[in-house]
Amino acid sequence: MEQSAWRFSDDRGQLSTAPSPPSRVVAYIQAGATLEDLGVRPAAVFGSFHDDGTEPDPAKIGALPRDGISYLGAGSGLSVDALLSTGPDLVVAVSYGGGQVYGLDPEVAKHLEERVPVVVLDVGQARSLADIRGRFADLARSVGASREDAAALTDAEERLRTVAARTPSPRVLALSPADPDQVHIARPGAWPELRGLAGHGVHLIDPGAGPGANWLTAPWETAAGLRPDIVLADVRCNAAPLDTLRSQASWRALEEHAHVLAWNPESPCSARAHAAFFGAVADALEGV
Repeated sequence: MEQSAWRFSDDRGQLSTAPSPPSRVVAYIQAGATLEDLGVRPAAVFGSFHDDGTEPDPAKIGALPRDGISYLGAGSGLSVDALLSTGPDLVVAVSYGGGQVYGLDPEVAKHLEERVPVVVLDVGQARSLADIRGRFADLARSVGASREDAAALTDAEERLRTVAARTPSPRVLALSPADPDQVHIARPGAWPELRGLAGHGVHLIDPGAGPGANWLTAPWETAAGLRPDIVLADVRCNAAPLDTLRSQASWRALEEHAHVLAWNPESPCSARAHAAFFGAVADALEGV
């Protein structure tokens, strides 16, 4: 039976076409982990300028198998030839708004699109979790697969709302360790996942006025002074490892008085991943 032509309009409004649905996908690692959850296994993934060029970030890999999927590198080490080395018929990237391809040099992205269809999905603050999940599900369906577990997500959301309704509501602070002297404190409104928590009644702490659209960079004393009950700590490879902060008195104070929960701000955009995240936060709320 002859396959029908494939068409998909991405979040830049750009239409990609092919004679048949793509079957060899190269993706930014977050997009690749999302597609894996939806039943589309990428042939290869790549990282961003924040990532190691030789090994994928363990925090971002999600359910992707460690063997059988090539890691093409990251940042300045990513060339058009490297991205095409596994013979993809589709590249899936993400954007944080404005249509710019995240993780690729603009010239590399431009020349890549001259050689292979590139779909860019927006995961930035202008989108809700449901919107982002929906767009990845649309893409998965367009290539013949979709494995969303909506029931598990619904159950996790209901439990989170129930636990978050406790009085008083535990205070949650999301942050990314910069070094022993400074920390990036997340502005909850800038992160769809954090807005998702807030929408289910979780009390997210806003760090207040100051520079930075997504993060307020401040001394560790500022984070400790916000007195959270739960800390969502960024564990991506570009964040300072938590075990290197033990000499910092303010971090020790946070560890002593708050429940610390590992957080990946670039988690897969799937019902499976969001159900797991909401469940972990609900567990932490119950344990406070």
